[in-house]
Amino acid sequence: QVQLVESGGGLVQAGGSLRLSCAASGRTVSAYVMGWFRQAPGKQREFVAAIQWSGPGIWYDDSMKGRFTISRDNAKNTVYLQMNSLKPEDTAAYYCAASIRGTLLADTTSYNYWGQGTQVAVSS
Repeated sequence: QVQLVESGGGLVQAGGSLRLSCAASGRTVSAYVMGWFRQAPGKQREFVAAIQWSGPGIWYDDSMKGRFTISRDNAKNTVYLQMNSLKPEDTAAYYCAASIRGTLLADTTSYNYWGQGTQVAVSS
């Protein structure tokens, strides 16, 4: 079992920044690929970024590359999502997830564990 707890969401003005955190615990968490997704009201959950715990692999959705940065702190078992130049359309619940197989990372079905999500609201 892997437990994921997100934090860092909140209300921010357009152009502002937030850093989300995902604290992971459980057995062999280092074997997973960690991903961030988001889901706006009435929309499907969409891929944001993913990172290997042990390795150089980092992936982004093309539309968010340049504004969002995913990183990890292995000592703290924590994955981060730094979000800059936020826009009102970034408003969503943001979820952290863990994938065993580490492929098709933009697909929600590739992930075995999910956090409860943290809400981000960007005002115009």
